[in-house]
Amino acid sequence: MRAIFVTDLHGSKWKYERLFEAAKDFRAKVVINGGDMLPRNELFRQGEFITDYLDNHFARFNSAGIYYLCYLGNDDLRIFDQLFEETCNKYSFVVCLAQREFEIGGYTFVGMNLVADYPFRLKDRCRMDTDDYIFQGQFGKGLLSTSDGWQEIDDWFTYAKKLPTIEEELDRLVRPDDMANSVYVLHMPPYRLGLDKCSDGAEAGSKAIYNFLKKYQPKLSLHGHIHESPEVSGRWYAKLDRTICIQPGQLNEFTYVTIDLSTMKFDRIKEQCVA
Repeated sequence: MRAIFVTDLHGSKWKYERLFEAAKDFRAKVVINGGDMLPRNELFRQGEFITDYLDNHFARFNSAGIYYLCYLGNDDLRIFDQLFEETCNKYSFVVCLAQREFEIGGYTFVGMNLVADYPFRLKDRCRMDTDDYIFQGQFGKGLLSTSDGWQEIDDWFTYAKKLPTIEEELDRLVRPDDMANSVYVLHMPPYRLGLDKCSDGAEAGSKAIYNFLKKYQPKLSLHGHIHESPEVSGRWYAKLDRTICIQPGQLNEFTYVTIDLSTMKFDRIKEQCVA
């Protein structure tokens, strides 16, 4: 079964247009969009992008009979989750995969869009990685989105300690009976595999995700979040025992990965914007 994985498009319309063309050219049965789908400028207008652009984008894939699995990411405000899900639910071929599973062609796809905490202020989808997680220095007080604007969290560390950790959230996911034919779509990359390198060389991946993948050994895991990692580390995929982990990155070019799940052949493709 042929699939395309892309992530961190952040509302780039030309990249979304190319995604549809790439899916048709590759004869993909499924496209997986791994989060951070909405524009980062004027965050409280992200809902307009869902209704004015993504709705039609989904409709094109639906008409073409191409499954589209997706979820919002850490830069997409959680106040738009309901609108996003309602938009996905309009189309039989479009699936919101956040904290859910979906089966296509004998393969079970499982998604999670939560991330381990970072220094940035927007905390809608942030969690401690594990119980012994050590917080990074922060750029200011934590912010959560609400329909009335920002909710400022005076003591983010205390607040976060009351939330389930990434480790606990992974354990809450529905676990496929056949891990050998499962694909995990986890916005956060695992640590220690070279898929989580920031521009300054720091490694920002998840210990919990690494441990989960090593223990349960799905066929494939798909990640994003650290846009520049493949260019910094020189690695966009890694093997963790029997699990192949892929992190295509996303910078100025349109970057995606084509995958044949039957043969496990995969290629990373980068395209320039053509005016």
